[in-house]
Amino acid sequence: MYATIPELLLDRAKKYPSISAQMEKDQKGVFVSTTYSELLDRTLALMCALSSLEVKRGDRVGLMSDNRAYWLVADLAVLSLGACDVPRGRDSTAEEISYILSVVEARLSFAENSEILDKILSKREDIPTLETVILFDDSKVEDIQALEKIYSIKIYTISKLLDDYLEESKVKKQQLLGEIKKGESNDIATIIFTSGTTGEPKGVMIRHRNLLCQLDCIKDQGFPFKPGQKWLSVLPVWHSFERIVQYISMHSAHTLCYSKPIGKIMLADIQRLNPEYMCSVPRIWETVKAGVFAAMEKEKGIKKALFGMGVSVGSLYCHFRDLFHNLVPRYGRRNYIVSFLSFFPYILLKPLYALFSTLIFSKIKAKLGKNFIFGISGGGSLPSSVESFFRSIGICILNGYGMTETSPVIALQHYRKPVKGVMRMLSCVEGFEIRGEDGAVLDVGRKGVLYVKGPQVMAGYYGREDLTKRMIGSDGFINTGDLAILTSDNEISIVGRSKDTIVLSGGENIEPVPIEAVMNESRYIQSSIVVGQDEKYLSALIVPDSKEIERYLKDNKVFYMNRDNLGTIAEVRELIDREIRRLVCKERGFKSFELINRFTLLERPFEVGRELSAKQEMKRYKIAKMYKDEIMEMYR
Repeated sequence: MYATIPELLLDRAKKYPSISAQMEKDQKGVFVSTTYSELLDRTLALMCALSSLEVKRGDRVGLMSDNRAYWLVADLAVLSLGACDVPRGRDSTAEEISYILSVVEARLSFAENSEILDKILSKREDIPTLETVILFDDSKVEDIQALEKIYSIKIYTISKLLDDYLEESKVKKQQLLGEIKKGESNDIATIIFTSGTTGEPKGVMIRHRNLLCQLDCIKDQGFPFKPGQKWLSVLPVWHSFERIVQYISMHSAHTLCYSKPIGKIMLADIQRLNPEYMCSVPRIWETVKAGVFAAMEKEKGIKKALFGMGVSVGSLYCHFRDLFHNLVPRYGRRNYIVSFLSFFPYILLKPLYALFSTLIFSKIKAKLGKNFIFGISGGGSLPSSVESFFRSIGICILNGYGMTETSPVIALQHYRKPVKGVMRMLSCVEGFEIRGEDGAVLDVGRKGVLYVKGPQVMAGYYGREDLTKRMIGSDGFINTGDLAILTSDNEISIVGRSKDTIVLSGGENIEPVPIEAVMNESRYIQSSIVVGQDEKYLSALIVPDSKEIERYLKDNKVFYMNRDNLGTIAEVRELIDREIRRLVCKERGFKSFELINRFTLLERPFEVGRELSAKQEMKRYKIAKMYKDEIMEMYR
């Protein structure tokens, strides 16, 4: 095993110099390849440039950009010098970027484009340590020299630095390679900031060994990897999920193909590139499914009927196939009678399924290109209906599970034996336990909080030893905050969250507490709880303040029968809707995915012992269960 990520690059450039490491569109929209040999040359050139800018071992370097070829070059160059990068995406606010760069005391930061540069410069006074910014794209920056003078900062472009230092890096190659060899597995490779319950970001420190240990474990998943295969990269690479995919691609001598998570662009690029693999969040797979059904709704007659029949046959076929091959979760002894009986409908449906595969499913599969083998869904749970649909039409989508604090992968469905709805722990997970509220380890089939430990567990939160101790116990186990159930085959099913953090189907991590606090500022809202785990958008359960609502109705001469059904009155719903939109809005600093899309008014307040704990804290997972029907209605 390699000690550091850059050592992995050295090995790949030596063994597979002519294989494409990256493919990215040029200004004309044509995909251009960069081989592993060229990637190493660029990395060494940027190393040389960064050394001249006095970047040294132990430094923290900002990396503010979404996925693109230069991102990986910058990442590898920073890590090669023994420094660590601190990434963030282009959707971050100026306040978030300035907070992160100031906390880590960054002297240098990369910026994707003029938009990110403007955000950095707008908060220049809040980042006193920052001396240098390196731009990936300077096409919309009008006068760099003027900006340098105004903001007392040096601004470079990465393309010019690579050109200026390419020859020098060749002369100093052995010296630069020697610098790479100085790296150790315990060195911090990156600090990824995630939001805390108060909205204040926490810096997750991840070592080289945390990342590298997962690469060897991937071999155990039965993947049909071969050098030269392609991954379509669509997710923001500053997230730990897409980042580990970049290293998996390198480890397997694959090619990273950069696209966008926008339907038309992504599907067009798939047709052009024919990638074998793609990682995405549940929302994209949901969109693909919805697009297929929307297209079929426009059809008429036999074509539409055949599609509906084909999906039904596919669902039945996969159901009996899974039963026969034991690809369903098991919480006790295997029922061999059920397996035996499922054999007959499985065999009878097989010819019919093959027919529909040829007539219908093959055309749907073609949308994912000629070579597509599988996709991985992460950043939230893949809805059962979506998983069932893709299984039914013969497209392999594997569910993955993890968190930034575990760098990130904990579990993944096995490619050769994907059991529906559950995942297999990676072999590098040294131990895992499902514990009840009293801390006792639970048996098979019982729901509790998942705890894990292993070499992929983070080094801790940057500058926050108190939070680190709260997260990782003295026994080395980390509290994932997720509710899980263990199967008899030692696999896990994630069934909810005990923590407050909500993860949307698009992979966005949202802390509901600040949103709820703002909504509760309204005199018409007594309490609120934000919901939306694994959904496309946020919704809220609202307990209205009945006294204030009644006062409002009287003042506005609105007649009502009694106060028990205030939530059914149109004027009340309109009032609460206005209040939510007034309080939770972009003008007050909330992002688009943090806005409340729908809400339900509850007839009774939350009570201690039911929705509330003795400390008056909301029991979110209990509320989700108690108000399951109301929540489902908001997403119907």
